[in-house]
Amino acid sequence: MYDAIVIGGGPGGYVCAIRLSQLGKKVALVEKEYLGGTCTNWGCIPTKAMLTSAHLFSEIKDKSKRLGVDVSDLNYRLDGIMSHMNRTVTTSRKGIELLLKKNGVDFFNDKAVVKDPHNVLLEKNNSLLEAKNIVLANGSEPSMFPPFSKVEGMWTSNDVFKLAEMPSSLAIVGGGVIGVEFATFFSTFGVKTTIVELADHILPYEDTDVAEEIRKVLKKKGVTILEKTKVVSVEKLDKGYLLNTTGDEEITIEAEKVLVAVGRRAVLSDDIKNLGLEIVRGVVTDRLMKTSVQGVYAIGDIRAGIMLAHVASYEGIVAAHNIAGEELEMDYSAVPSIIFSSPEVASTGLKESDLKDRSDVVVSRFPLSANGRARTILESSGFVKVLAEHGTGRVLGMSIVSPSATDLIMEAVIAVKNGLTVEQLENSIHPHPTLSETVLGALEGIEGKSIHI
Repeated sequence: MYDAIVIGGGPGGYVCAIRLSQLGKKVALVEKEYLGGTCTNWGCIPTKAMLTSAHLFSEIKDKSKRLGVDVSDLNYRLDGIMSHMNRTVTTSRKGIELLLKKNGVDFFNDKAVVKDPHNVLLEKNNSLLEAKNIVLANGSEPSMFPPFSKVEGMWTSNDVFKLAEMPSSLAIVGGGVIGVEFATFFSTFGVKTTIVELADHILPYEDTDVAEEIRKVLKKKGVTILEKTKVVSVEKLDKGYLLNTTGDEEITIEAEKVLVAVGRRAVLSDDIKNLGLEIVRGVVTDRLMKTSVQGVYAIGDIRAGIMLAHVASYEGIVAAHNIAGEELEMDYSAVPSIIFSSPEVASTGLKESDLKDRSDVVVSRFPLSANGRARTILESSGFVKVLAEHGTGRVLGMSIVSPSATDLIMEAVIAVKNGLTVEQLENSIHPHPTLSETVLGALEGIEGKSIHI
């Protein structure tokens, strides 16, 4: 008998299994397809591999002349971009497999069918595994609904990773993280790109000023952005599609391909539903990752909560420690949100849009254009915004639009998580010349003492 069976080998499942083994538990991991789940195979890793090619192409195209580097006949090879992506994915999968072996996790490449809270059937092998606990880490899948689900050939993010040739034009339905990242990729290589977003602005979970900065950059790349706009019908043409929209005005969009990027939904198979778990969009858990059924835990996208790989991984760690008898609670107060646009976007903690009528919060912004390192790399679009509690100086949140924002945000994550103050961060010497000094500039602005603006 196993102490735990983890179902799903994504960033939540494999991390949970490894931590359980490290805590001295006998654990099995069951994955029906590829190790790494959505993140490694159809999400974070392949997207960032493709975007690395796009960023390099854009850097050379836009900056080489000003930097004194003579580049002629700049071009790209899609097959080379996709080969890099596939190599990266394969290496990541193999790495996870080695980690499982190193940590003594029993891995089954099979489809798991949960028979009850303590028994899991391996469908291909037709064998039964027994465990004291089961961890559901079944993940998510791209959302698809009418009118898109009724038209043949609609792309989801999964289909982009099978790309064999560039489309001449692309309509992206959804201006969230996935939509903006793919708009960045395709527009960089000259694809006529349109984003259609139903909310008031693209990146609807970020502040308006963050979205505005990215909107400006995308428009410079030739991206058409339609906000507060809904696609009401899709018509398949001989080559391409016709999208009819409604919003401030009715607009018709013609595109060779349509990418539906309106989010993801939890994978809830019949065996999961039959367990009698409480389900609201996804499987409901407490902060120990326990479900309403004794001995059953749920982590990651199957919860339909914060669908981020790093959140799934930490939920897996929390579940592992609780199964091992060491109580650990999830804390979602300082979750980093990151977007690999150009420039990148990152945020954590409170946003300005969360403040509403709060008068006890001070907001400070520092522009990227005032940073020495940014000038050396020819970057001027972006800013750092800090939110701090008046009186105590406690850092409540931060938003960053900048190259390397996805790395810079960690200073804010640590601050928000641990209740650090502006003064404590200011008194930590920031290296010069670096982009991290934009964070320092915003911190100084909380008390109106920014030196470089």
